[in-house]
Amino acid sequence: MARIVMKFGGTSVANLERIHNVARHVKREVDAGHEVAVVVSAMSGKTNELVDWVQTMPKVAGAASPFYDAREYDAIVASGEQVTSGLLAIALQSLGINARSWQGWQIAIKTDNAHGAARIQDIDGSDIIRRMGEGQVAVVAGFQGIGPDNRIATLGRGGSDTSAVAIAAAVKADRCDIYTDVDGVYTTDPRIEPKARRLKKVAFEEMLEMASLGAKVLQVRSVELAMVHKVRTFVRSSFEDPDAPGMGDVLNPPGTLICDEEEIVEQEVVTGIAYAKDEAQISLRRLADRPGVSAAIFGPLSESHINVDMIVQNISEDGSKTDMTFTVPSGDVDKALKVLSDNQGKIGFDVVQSEKGLVKVSVIGIGMRSHAGVAATAFRALADKGINIKAITTSEIKISILIDGPYAELAVRTLHSCYGLDKA
Repeated sequence: MARIVMKFGGTSVANLERIHNVARHVKREVDAGHEVAVVVSAMSGKTNELVDWVQTMPKVAGAASPFYDAREYDAIVASGEQVTSGLLAIALQSLGINARSWQGWQIAIKTDNAHGAARIQDIDGSDIIRRMGEGQVAVVAGFQGIGPDNRIATLGRGGSDTSAVAIAAAVKADRCDIYTDVDGVYTTDPRIEPKARRLKKVAFEEMLEMASLGAKVLQVRSVELAMVHKVRTFVRSSFEDPDAPGMGDVLNPPGTLICDEEEIVEQEVVTGIAYAKDEAQISLRRLADRPGVSAAIFGPLSESHINVDMIVQNISEDGSKTDMTFTVPSGDVDKALKVLSDNQGKIGFDVVQSEKGLVKVSVIGIGMRSHAGVAATAFRALADKGINIKAITTSEIKISILIDGPYAELAVRTLHSCYGLDKA
């Protein structure tokens, strides 16, 4: 017998028929004798609809300002998960399973006071553990908790993954199964490279890089939590027949296991290729090369909540001047340029240049730590295809390359092939 947390995303609970299918997945685990808790997202598209209502209401009310109370925003958008959890509890009860729904505040999932992007601070899993031991399935509304002001606080978009992993850690679950519309983690996006393979196991560090670099399978914060608390996490498809052979395998269910690298006996040099579109590059020309110039640039950008990624610095031959180039999401370019303009006197640059429509392609693998020549292979393969590299950053297990947007798919396929990821 195992203790399992199962999480189902928006596409998995998009309508009543799919919620019934989710109930069958849960029943399979209950019938096998496992203790089960379930975390659900809102029905597909529902959160977007609720957010749109919140943003439109000030206009309808004739308000001069488009701003709204973030606490009321949370109260509204959290209702989508509340509906889903109640419907799934009813579906399970209809199948003869003892189940009840839980909202985040009832557990309680305690968060900080950052409404709309709250972070979990504590979960008391004792009541759910007791009820699971009595045979009851807990159906938890994901994406939400309760802040120190005693108000509902949401965890930010994709927060149901974070809820699931946090609950799994709190109840000391044997594993956390994340059910989505794909059947695992692939070597790259199968829509770009049909030869992409589903990975059997991925290390936490690799998955964290993949999630932060554009892979949409898991939310970054959920991977961080899983890594910190060593929560073994399976990525599985909710669209497979719940009663298909192997679906109830306790140790090796179908899908991809996200785990500690010690569980991975054969470590590939490169595990996967990730990409992120809509990147933009900003360059500051002819800055004085002096202590504090980097802080003068990136401090104000951070205060404006602009996420800076790749940073490249070029110093002049005499060491007196430097150029600073970095990337931001394309949607933040105008905001970033205004912040830089407002601080030009303090920073001291002569000219600022920007370019949108770029793509960041990344090569990821824990095996890179012990193998030389991985970067050279990527650069040579891209050069052979005539793809120009605008910027490069590296870490122990990652190489990120910035290129022009139109070359994105060619670059992904080229790198996927040159590392042999298209071979079974």
